[in-house]
Amino acid sequence: MYATILFVVVLVLLISIRQINQYERGVRFTLGKYTGMMQPGWRLVIPIIQTMRKVDIRTKAVEVPYQDAITRDNVSCKINAVIYYRVADAAKSVIEVENIWNAVSQLAQTTMRNVVGELSLDELLSERDQASGRIKELVATHTQSWGIEVLGVELKDIALPEEMKRTIAKQAEAEREKRAVIINSEGEVAAAENLRHAAEILASSSGALHLRTLNTINDVSSDQSNTIVFAMPLEVLRAFERFNPKS
Repeated sequence: MYATILFVVVLVLLISIRQINQYERGVRFTLGKYTGMMQPGWRLVIPIIQTMRKVDIRTKAVEVPYQDAITRDNVSCKINAVIYYRVADAAKSVIEVENIWNAVSQLAQTTMRNVVGELSLDELLSERDQASGRIKELVATHTQSWGIEVLGVELKDIALPEEMKRTIAKQAEAEREKRAVIINSEGEVAAAENLRHAAEILASSSGALHLRTLNTINDVSSDQSNTIVFAMPLEVLRAFERFNPKS
């Protein structure tokens, strides 16, 4: 008799024991009513009277599939993202929402489309971090009541139509050509300024032009195939004019 009672007691205890891992929390219900949280370790759950729901509190990543969106300047695109979240309040995550993963995913899809509609294409491409931050802010506001903490949102890809890609490529090429023309014109201005400065130095120094001419002739004469026509400097002719054999 006692052995039977002891066996029943041991059996009930074995059935009542629940193990909660370190990365989990237990949400306990008594007669269908929430009666508290259960921490990691071995815990007793009275059969029939009590039930316990385990909740994983580790950080999770939800990949949001590609969404068709239209930017503020009416450009169609497709975007996808990854949302990182964790359960901050296990009780709310069980009581307030049925399926956490599906709820977060659906909310993120709607939020992404709304945020893209607020931005132009240039803003979306150049300020991706700000767009991600805006999506995180909106998603976190809605999921707070579910006991969910949004840790981050990362836009993975922004897919554009082929014609838009070609347009952007042409725009980038035109911008590169514009910069090349500006740089080339600035170089020509600098070269002209240097030449003007050199001409002023040669004009202001007596005999400098002749030395430059002789230096040029020396460089050209190094090749025997060249024919040099030497123009006599004007100063030499003037020297002959001053020469008077009758004096």
